[in-house]
Amino acid sequence: MKRIVSLFSALVLVGVFASCKDKATEKIKTDNVEVAANRDAEQKNLPVMTFDRSEHDFGAIEMGTPQETTFKFTNTGNAPLIITDARSSCGCTVPEYPKNTPIAPGETGELLVKFNGSGQNQVTKTVTVTANTEKGSELLRIKAFVNPKAGSAVAGPVKKG
Repeated sequence: MKRIVSLFSALVLVGVFASCKDKATEKIKTDNVEVAANRDAEQKNLPVMTFDRSEHDFGAIEMGTPQETTFKFTNTGNAPLIITDARSSCGCTVPEYPKNTPIAPGETGELLVKFNGSGQNQVTKTVTVTANTEKGSELLRIKAFVNPKAGSAVAGPVKKG
C-alpha cells in the first residue's frame, strides 16, 4: 500500500512540474525578449573619456604667480559624453569644463585648469572630472614647485655685498 501511495505521489509531482513548465514557456512573449535584448545592447554603448595626458607639471614657479593649463580629451566611446562636474582638491585650483554640452563620439573637448600659485615647496593638486562614462570619474593632476617670492621673509636673509 505504501508503495502504491509513493508511486502515485511521484506521478502527481511529475505531472505538476511538467504542466508548470509548459505554462511558463507559453507566457514568454518574443516581443519582450527582443526589447530587452536591444535595451541591454544600448547600455553597453558608453562614452569613453581619453585625455592627452593625466598630469601637468608647471615646474618651479614663484609663490602667487597664477598658472593655467589645458587638458585636451577625446570621446573615444560610442555614445555622447556629458561632463556633469569637475572639482579640485582645494580652492586654489579652478577647473573650467564644457557644461551640459554633449560631446559626440570622436569629437574633442578641453578642460582648463587654473592654479593661483599658492603653497610652498612641492605642491600637487587633483581635479576630479565626473561624467557619464563607465568609471563615472577621471582624475587629473597638476603639480609645481612653489618658491617664495623674492624679498619675502620666507626667503631667508638677504646677503649684502
